[in-house]
Amino acid sequence: MFEKLRKKWKVTGWQLMLIIFTFAVGGSITGFAAKKIMNLLSVQQDWLWAILYIILVTLLWPLAVILVSIPFGQFSFFIKYIRKIGQKMGLIPPLKLSLSPVNIAIFASGAGSNTQKIIDRFRQSEKIRVALIVCNNPDAGVLKIAARENIPALLIEKERFFRGDAYLNELKERNIDFIVLAGFLWKLPVSLIRAFSHKIINIHPALLPKYGGKGMYGHRVHEAVIAAGEKESGISIHYVDELYDHGKIIFQARCPVLENDTADSLAQRIHALEHEHYPRVIEDLLK
Repeated sequence: MFEKLRKKWKVTGWQLMLIIFTFAVGGSITGFAAKKIMNLLSVQQDWLWAILYIILVTLLWPLAVILVSIPFGQFSFFIKYIRKIGQKMGLIPPLKLSLSPVNIAIFASGAGSNTQKIIDRFRQSEKIRVALIVCNNPDAGVLKIAARENIPALLIEKERFFRGDAYLNELKERNIDFIVLAGFLWKLPVSLIRAFSHKIINIHPALLPKYGGKGMYGHRVHEAVIAAGEKESGISIHYVDELYDHGKIIFQARCPVLENDTADSLAQRIHALEHEHYPRVIEDLLK
């Protein structure tokens, strides 16, 4: 039961304990205060006493749990929780917010087939927008895609990226919220990873943690998979941290490795998995 609550409310185990404690203490204070008030009112009839008591508890409980939540650091949770209850009961009108779309920057180094699929996915979306293409290769096909799709492109150079400001000012100016790596061959600098903590994802053409790490990209991965005699390969979509292909895995999909496979034939099936799943996983994450 507690694990279901933790997942439903999207809180840690420690937060869940504090929330339950706040519920208990707030409920006790509510009951105590309501009885004190009823004693002052000196109501005699049982039915009238019960009705007034229920009304008092209903009015006092939100105030009690909010006050108790403050010293336990759960004020934000209970404000949202009580607002949600009020909206379900029709006591509080639903909030009507005009939200700006989530702006994605796609980092790519090559032809850009995954980039094209992501652009296609969100072409008509009002909630998610491909706002920038970042590339480290002036001859990359992805730059032609950016021009054709009328999406701003940023061509970066190594010195500034690794030993300068990592182009953080440009990303900030374009209000970038989330970074998607789609065949980007440079390791990201620490400053960029920290500025977009838990907001950068990558797709790797193998089933991590196998066949990842420095130098493992493209056909090198497929050749290693075939040489090892693996019966299956696939894709791994993961968050990016300071190590190669190391961040928390979000999603994996698999495909068979056939006896007569070459790196090219295996790559075709891997690309099909990438095109099918990467845009959808991005959408699921950003919802």
